[in-house]
Amino acid sequence: MNDDHENPDLRGLGLEPDDLDGHTIEELADYLEAGRQPRVASIEESPGCQLALDALERLHGLGDALMAADTAAEPAVEEGWIDRILSGIAMDARAGRRIPFASDDPAVELAITEGAVRGLVRAAEEAVPGVLVGRCRLEGDVTTPGAPVRVAIDASVLHGEPIRGLADRLRTEVDARLRRHTELTIAAIDVTVKDIREVS
Repeated sequence: MNDDHENPDLRGLGLEPDDLDGHTIEELADYLEAGRQPRVASIEESPGCQLALDALERLHGLGDALMAADTAAEPAVEEGWIDRILSGIAMDARAGRRIPFASDDPAVELAITEGAVRGLVRAAEEAVPGVLVGRCRLEGDVTTPGAPVRVAIDASVLHGEPIRGLADRLRTEVDARLRRHTELTIAAIDVTVKDIREVS
């Protein structure tokens, strides 16, 4: 088995300890591998860590299929997509800009972080089997209510799946989640398929 698939290089993703409340992406990968036991409160109570763990867990779920492809001597899975997915996870864990919610009380400021919104976008892949979301960008002035925002998503799909259909389903799912959980004015959702993964 190719160790690169079992243990993709998590270094060099641009995550600093401050992004993960003092933890590293390597620590989170090890914690996940141990079944999140024993419980580490500083990880479980950190929004950044939770976003990263959620994304790592979905990526880990793809491992069996990738390893089966290796074992069956299928064409080698191009490893660069793993790095791109991990880079997207790194970006998700950063709080980024504050996105305001409307409030009836002028003394109360409600907001969601850009990182949390990227986490919502990434979670949409759960509803579209065969798709993995890599990098996600919110383009536009998210800090001004009503300003148009474009969502740019890089995705990876399984070989043999209808790319246009998967992209449309992902776009629809992302749109529904953003309308449900944010007040962003979505001008467009652009899905770019960057990688096609070979599995047996």
